Amino acid sequence: MKPSLAKGTRDFTAQEVSRRKYIISILQNNFELFGFQPLETPSFENLSTLTGKYGEEGDRLIFKILNSGDYLNDYHNSRIKEYNKYFQEYVKDVLDQIFSQNKTIDYSLISLVKEQIDLSENFISSVNPLDKAKFKYYIVDFFENQITEGEFFDRYENDALDLIVEIINFCNKSTIYELPKKQASLISYISEKALRYDLTVPFARFVAMNHGKLTFPFKRSQIQPVWRADRPQKGRFREFYQCDADVVGSESLLQEVELVQLYLKSFADLGVPVTIHMNNRKILSGLAEYAGITDKLIDFTVALDKLDKIGKDGVVKELLEREISQDSIDKLDFLFSQSDDALENLLQLKEKFVDNEIGLKGVEELEYVLTQSLNLGVNMQNLVFNITLARGLDYYTGAIFEVKADEVAMGSIGGGGRYDNLTEVFGVKNIPGIGISFGLDRIYLVMEELNLFPEEASSKIEYLFANFGGEEVTEALKLIIQLRAKGISAELYPENAKINKQFTYAEKKGIKNLVFLGEEEIKNNTVTFKNLEAGEQKTVSLEEFLG
Repeated sequence: MKPSLAKGTRDFTAQEVSRRKYIISILQNNFELFGFQPLETPSFENLSTLTGKYGEEGDRLIFKILNSGDYLNDYHNSRIKEYNKYFQEYVKDVLDQIFSQNKTIDYSLISLVKEQIDLSENFISSVNPLDKAKFKYYIVDFFENQITEGEFFDRYENDALDLIVEIINFCNKSTIYELPKKQASLISYISEKALRYDLTVPFARFVAMNHGKLTFPFKRSQIQPVWRADRPQKGRFREFYQCDADVVGSESLLQEVELVQLYLKSFADLGVPVTIHMNNRKILSGLAEYAGITDKLIDFTVALDKLDKIGKDGVVKELLEREISQDSIDKLDFLFSQSDDALENLLQLKEKFVDNEIGLKGVEELEYVLTQSLNLGVNMQNLVFNITLARGLDYYTGAIFEVKADEVAMGSIGGGGRYDNLTEVFGVKNIPGIGISFGLDRIYLVMEELNLFPEEASSKIEYLFANFGGEEVTEALKLIIQLRAKGISAELYPENAKINKQFTYAEKKGIKNLVFLGEEEIKNNTVTFKNLEAGEQKTVSLEEFLG
């Protein structure tokens, strides 16, 4: 078998792992500085926990986990049992009604069979349309192909009961029990679990289950992988890490201000120049009300969120496809020509949102966050009001964020927002929340492209001890133990091979120093080592070597 990777996944080399750990260590340090406590949740959740939280498009990207066991055979058997239960009742009911209308059996009953199946209230209410269509097909097939007109009169001249039994037997022998063609009806039977799509919904589930034990406001950080059945491309994978910081139990807008600070400090520590794009879901609701498309809010935001990918024309086309009128689209045309002055854009919205309560509320909230951030020294160039920013997740209710690297053509490398109602779906009300996420994998790609990783972010072994065999091996291992006790990485070449081979091994692994601890060094309590980067070799005392 030819080895291959599942699409959208990757292997990570030692250097890549070390660099990822470098990013994570900076984020973890800042999470702690801002008072966030670490949390971990399972890699998979109940499917019902995840579905219905991300919108129609998001739900399609959830990786479902098949139930264990022979679920297809179990499902098939359950369908047979189900059909056997109602076939005898409804076939008899349908045909009894037909015969009650026609005292003399006639081969033209085929048309009455079709009509009666359509008119039978019991049958229509008890059987789904797909099954009803199959039922009709098999009965019609019985009349048209399984029995001739002559055989019909010979065998069933005046015996309705025999005819009913014959048709039931024929239907039961046919392939009527095949699996349903509607995917949803099958998924609900064969899959009860799914890989987590993000960290926010599992966190909301955790809060709902433990709210009596938590101290609010509760601040948590979480760094774990998530999975999405997305189309892989640059910066987009099916398995990737999210690094989240969330606060629940507080409606204060100071939380939004704090999260802006967390974003800016973390990316400054990583050396990545960024711009934080901001909007407010209430503003989007206000825009929908302004354009008379309140009932199409989700359709509007989903299409608008794709502006960076498909442009204005693409968004307009999708809005039309989602049955939003051209008049409404014309009212929203100003969205595509915003100025660079955030406060000026907010003023324009205030004029349009006269008597629009929810829109004005969104403007006020965003204005507060922008003003407070500027008062704290944030450069306006790093914090942008992006009125077209929607973020496709349905659970956002207030502020929404998206972070983009300034010098690299890449999608967002961070994002988040306020979700004041998320725990309600788990039966727990009045726990507002807000959170942000750092996209580890995209941050890595940006730092790699900009050559921002420092030397210490790479995994390199400090010392490789040459293997000379015999007593020298034992003495080398003793010295290696002492180095490791001091937190210095060291290893012994495993074989007494030619020195050139050991040199090649060290160079390929990027090991900094090759150590020679031979008979002479042991006798004199010295160590000889060569710095492979500088090409310098020297002999020092054992005491000096160990520092």
